[in-house]
Amino acid sequence: MPTRPSEPVNQPHGHQVDVCGLTHAGLVRSENQDHFLIATLHKSMRVIQTSMPEEALGDLRSPSRGYVFLVADGVGGTPGGRDASRTALRAIVDYVLSAMDLYQQLDEDIEPEFEAELRRSVELSHEAVLQAGDADEDRAGMATTLTMVCFRWPKAYIVHVGDSRGYRLRNDQLELLTKDQTMAQAMIDAGALSPEQAARSRLNHILYSAIGATRAEPYSVTTDAQWDDRMLICTDGITKHISDAEIREALRGMTTAEATARELLQLALDRGGSDNTTLIVGRLNRSSPG
Repeated sequence: MPTRPSEPVNQPHGHQVDVCGLTHAGLVRSENQDHFLIATLHKSMRVIQTSMPEEALGDLRSPSRGYVFLVADGVGGTPGGRDASRTALRAIVDYVLSAMDLYQQLDEDIEPEFEAELRRSVELSHEAVLQAGDADEDRAGMATTLTMVCFRWPKAYIVHVGDSRGYRLRNDQLELLTKDQTMAQAMIDAGALSPEQAARSRLNHILYSAIGATRAEPYSVTTDAQWDDRMLICTDGITKHISDAEIREALRGMTTAEATARELLQLALDRGGSDNTTLIVGRLNRSSPG
């Protein structure tokens, strides 16, 4: 029987996707304003009433059609940063659920439409955070970063706002899949600062784009997914304390996603834990994670 476009050949099964998310307030801040989400997407049926016993019906969900990973970092120093990150994630979850038909039937012909829908979900999360701030004086001005990765084998779709990051290790090479939306990065792009100067600049942590802020400019990229890829999505509580070279080594030496996530989190804490710290570590593995 021919394979339908919605069921790609060699699609990973659930036991071949090893993923773990962790979050920590850090050692300086009293409140954790970060949030993360790891979710699988399915077709499902909700039974309202039946004479059949529950066990006779079995599992009413289809196998996973894909994955959604998100991290959001409430902007420090703004009122309601925790609520901003929570509101953004909730708005995106609602929108992704409403766009499930596109996700389940994804093929090359509708891929541009699907990418536009993902960007729209982030734009709607921006509107939701703005509205929540307008409705409550105590939360006025709240803002958050957001990095979202949607996997639909064999593609990965990334939408990003702010300075959280997404990395991929492939063939022992670490790739930064996102771009910091900071004033320092803008100065690098303009040729006014070198990367070394920017790393020491106060502009390094000043965002020009964030969900709920004056400007939110979603950056999106589509890439392929391959067996043995390893990925890290994290807030800047990780990257303030851990270099790209150290991230590469941690992903290279991964035994399980949970072990690597705990290793990176502990390293950030050992080096001061100056910010809320959130990360999702994942890998595709041809055999069950060990």
